[in-house]
Amino acid sequence: MSTVVFKFKTQTEKRGRIRLQPGEKKEVPVGTTPRITKLMALAIKLDSLVREGVVKDYAELARLGHVTRARMSQIMSLLNLAPDIQEAILFLPKTIKGRDPISSREVIRLAAEVDWERQRGQWRRHIW
Repeated sequence: MSTVVFKFKTQTEKRGRIRLQPGEKKEVPVGTTPRITKLMALAIKLDSLVREGVVKDYAELARLGHVTRARMSQIMSLLNLAPDIQEAILFLPKTIKGRDPISSREVIRLAAEVDWERQRGQWRRHIW
């Protein structure tokens, strides 16, 4: 069994606020990264961990990530998208207000289509 360790370095004050070092300026992020963008990046990273032998398989990733195998399969199915669609998803604009314009359910359904040309046609028709 492999162990994956993620290290984060932060300094916090009371109530979880990040303390700035003297002379640092605080940047206020505008909008949020769409969930589907995060899932696409996650799928790419997790696939590289399997390919490099850091973890044995997707089932092990599911155990380590505390998600079901089915959910892991859904996330990894994003790798079945045409490369240009994957790129478009990775570079979606931030969501400023309200819900993300693209739901993960819609994109996972699109990834079930094995023909990349049909995927591209459906992608264009929905004008994502």
